Amino acid sequence: MAMDAVSAASAGTHDLGDGLVVNRLGYGAMRITGKDVWGPPEDTDHAIRVLRRATELGVNFIDTADSYGPSVSEELIAEALEGYGDVVVATKGGLRRPTAPEWTNDARPEHLRVALEGSLKRLRVERIDLYQLHAPDPDVPYEESIGALKEMQDEGKIRLIGVSNVDLDELEIARGIVDVVSVQNRYNLADRSSDEVLDRCEELGIAFLPWFPLATGDLAKGGRRGPGRALARIAERLEATPAQVALAWLLARSPVMIPIPGTTSLGHLEENVAAAALQLSEEDYAELEEAA
Repeated sequence: MAMDAVSAASAGTHDLGDGLVVNRLGYGAMRITGKDVWGPPEDTDHAIRVLRRATELGVNFIDTADSYGPSVSEELIAEALEGYGDVVVATKGGLRRPTAPEWTNDARPEHLRVALEGSLKRLRVERIDLYQLHAPDPDVPYEESIGALKEMQDEGKIRLIGVSNVDLDELEIARGIVDVVSVQNRYNLADRSSDEVLDRCEELGIAFLPWFPLATGDLAKGGRRGPGRALARIAERLEATPAQVALAWLLARSPVMIPIPGTTSLGHLEENVAAAALQLSEEDYAELEEAA
């Protein structure tokens, strides 16, 4: 497969709403920061090249969060894609980073307002295309957190609202307050615990953004009948890589699926985008389903 001849548009598109139509293979900007998602990258110029190359390859949906760096990922996106035009940048708020390895919940309305204002400034925009609550906060009623996003949307600072790391009940609570256009949960061949949430999203036409889509490391496990073995067999048959097959499976799993693989490697970026054109046969898909 000629990587430089493949566009993310090969996977088709999804209409998020309000005129925002995105290609179904996006880019996750978590790893363009430093080690442990903390501080700047070792090579800032390279990180910017990766972001720009993603858009050259047809990626027009980039996912980030204020906690990535913290702040670093958003700043790099703004620098790389200033005046980024048709690229939809989705960010998140609701987690804090007190230290490098630590992630703590903070979805209090007052914190979400500060977080949003910070994201607006770093991304150099007046309105966030898609703002997602990063995770439910066990110390804050979920309705209050979602209600805060609704208030800021009414003020014109948020265009569309999404949620992340939710179960079915939390999704329905959010939908009772705002028009939820996306759900971002962990999902891959090795972890399908969000199958019910994905099915509900498909029923409603809500975008599903699987984080950790390639299950790095996990797909190498599983024994003789594990998903890793099936990926390897199918990849060999298709003259593709296991990662490409894993992404092709996600795209085939549901029409509302928008994988957002992240990488700091230009080669891996092109490899991921090439997966948008990879077609799995019914037999390939069935083999992966059986192994999952």
